[in-house]
Amino acid sequence: MSLIPWSNLPAFGALLPPANRLFNEFFSLGSVADGFHPALDVSETDDAVVVRAEVPGVDPQEIEVSVHGDILELRGEKKQQEEPKETGYYRVERSYGSFRRSLKLPAKVDAENVEAKAKDGILTLTLPKREDAKPRRIKVKAA
Repeated sequence: MSLIPWSNLPAFGALLPPANRLFNEFFSLGSVADGFHPALDVSETDDAVVVRAEVPGVDPQEIEVSVHGDILELRGEKKQQEEPKETGYYRVERSYGSFRRSLKLPAKVDAENVEAKAKDGILTLTLPKREDAKPRRIKVKAA
């Protein structure tokens, strides 16, 4: 007797793509619009939260960064480059369009001192932690 993968059963196979999409949206780091959406890396040090976003082809002046409480939001648009009308395409894989990514930050940050730099298609955000969010060392006294 051989096992049949769930995806090979007609009823279940049709449900997998929507179920996968719902699962990915629920557990993703924020909302992703159709079209272009920058991939994010989020890391944390004792002093800051660092977010790196892949934004190749996006003008850094066109990226909006905002912090609302413990939510970071990135907005922008990757514009399609004009191609000559005579060009015939066999395949188009690059994504274009507006994007909005938001994510809950792992610590309270000082929104007034966020640093944003873009280089080689990578947007790096350094969000310094508020003093009350930084780890404190507590000295243990001998009794």
